[in-house]
Amino acid sequence: MSLNIVMIGPPGAGKGTQAERLTRAYGIPKISTGEILRDAVSAGSGLGHQVSETIAAGKLVSDDIMIRVVEERLARPDVATGFILDGFPRTVVQARSLDAMMEGRGPIIPIVIEVPEDEIARRLTQRRVCGDCGATYGAFGPTGAPDAGRCAKCGGVLVQRKDDDDRVIRQRLHVYAEITEPLIEFYHTRPTFASIDGGQPPARVTEDLRAAVEAGMAVARNDARGEKGRP
Repeated sequence: MSLNIVMIGPPGAGKGTQAERLTRAYGIPKISTGEILRDAVSAGSGLGHQVSETIAAGKLVSDDIMIRVVEERLARPDVATGFILDGFPRTVVQARSLDAMMEGRGPIIPIVIEVPEDEIARRLTQRRVCGDCGATYGAFGPTGAPDAGRCAKCGGVLVQRKDDDDRVIRQRLHVYAEITEPLIEFYHTRPTFASIDGGQPPARVTEDLRAAVEAGMAVARNDARGEKGRP
């Protein structure tokens, strides 16, 4: 049975950082749709042209495009034992499509990271990213302070993402509340669902996430044994 984790939460909740930690812990790939789309924008692909203005305005890319991107990614062999999705699904339409993609692959473990809006705004306005390697600095950046606006990993220049200014942040949070929060209603009755306090220190958030994943895996195993025992 594959381990399939879905990370849900507002921008700046720490999903990316925590997904990286879970990747190291469980040996399954992190799939960040945000990174996939930003790579497309940088490459100047057809998909990139479709999404560049949308990302800069803090809006969500259409369901059709996102579903297509994820379907292609989940068809690759490295996800045979599972994955950690960061940034998908963001709508109930996407969640239903993901359920269809998961037919025969085992259950999803949806985990929500909850963080107050004011804390989200503080984190994102402080965040900087390396223009070369993409390393993130801020509330949950790599260990070690960057030197004079340079990346500690590769020496690249640190910049603010276009969608991290205060106006766009507030728009992104509005979009999240209006469109993405219904995912909690969609998933919360599932026995593998969990909600985590993302306002805690990152190490404690990681501990709670690991406990939620282990609990979800136990439920999935019990369900699988029950299915096998039915006539």
